[in-house]
Amino acid sequence: MVSPSGRNAVGETAPLVSVVMPVYNGEQYLAEAIDSILTQTLSDLELIVVDDCSTDGSAAMVRDYASRDERVRLILHERNRGSASARNSGIAVARGEFIAAMDCDDISLSQRLEKQARFLQSHPDIGVVGAHLQIASADKTALRVQECPQQHAPVALFWIVGSMTMAGAAIMARREVLLAAGGYEESRRVADDRELLSRLFAKTRLANVPEALYMYRRHEKQKSESLKQKQAYEALAIDRRWLAGLWGEAPDETLARFRRLNLPDKLSWAERRAAKRDMRRLIDALIAHDCVESDDEPLLIAEVNRRLEQASPRIWQQFCHWRRRRFERR
Repeated sequence: MVSPSGRNAVGETAPLVSVVMPVYNGEQYLAEAIDSILTQTLSDLELIVVDDCSTDGSAAMVRDYASRDERVRLILHERNRGSASARNSGIAVARGEFIAAMDCDDISLSQRLEKQARFLQSHPDIGVVGAHLQIASADKTALRVQECPQQHAPVALFWIVGSMTMAGAAIMARREVLLAAGGYEESRRVADDRELLSRLFAKTRLANVPEALYMYRRHEKQKSESLKQKQAYEALAIDRRWLAGLWGEAPDETLARFRRLNLPDKLSWAERRAAKRDMRRLIDALIAHDCVESDDEPLLIAEVNRRLEQASPRIWQQFCHWRRRRFERR
């Protein structure tokens, strides 16, 4: 059972969870997003919707919800400042012990907040928790589940390799952790959640609840090639900056090999050896910078070997499979 909330500095009862939802011209899916929060199994919450100077009916819709449910709060930006700024505006007034992210075109499945809050309460060493994603079409038809690593070490290691190890829209964090990190970088118009995570790895431990608790909706507004290219470019720039902070350099060929580990095509023998060296160096750097514990090393090496095997030529995969079965029978 999730523990109740406490009182804030002025004696008011504060909610356990503050959900921060930025919106800019999101009227089409906004009602479903809001309803998915207000009907959560955990009711001890506030929903802070930050309207980033929308020109559609988004703000009016939120006002209507606020008139009917005192848990809904509306903040209005007088000019469009971007989602990172909108998230920070919400965090600044949030009263909850935990702060949950939420996008205005997605759905939080009914037990999301309860299970994430319960996880943080029972794992005091974890500062941020995510969950698996239910990928869905615009009409909420389920397409597939995007699984994320459960433990901090593989979340951190494979994040920089370009894997989906934590979905920024589905996180719940301790309020003090977000404030200590300085919130979102407001100069960014895309990939602001990825940039925030790149700073959180050095400040706290992260984990994922091993269940699909968040529905990520795919729709037409997300499909422009220019937007996808800009997001990919910004993500690579963030990874390059983080790798340079760990290594003192960020070779393009290394970043390219990291990305290829997530693709279905196979690495050549030479590429595989180079990728293994890169990953070994990355593990050592993460330990040296206290991003992961030294006790995590065996787990990370095993995970790297599994990834490298998947990216190896078919004949090598068959040999590894035969070798495992042979030793298992002994």
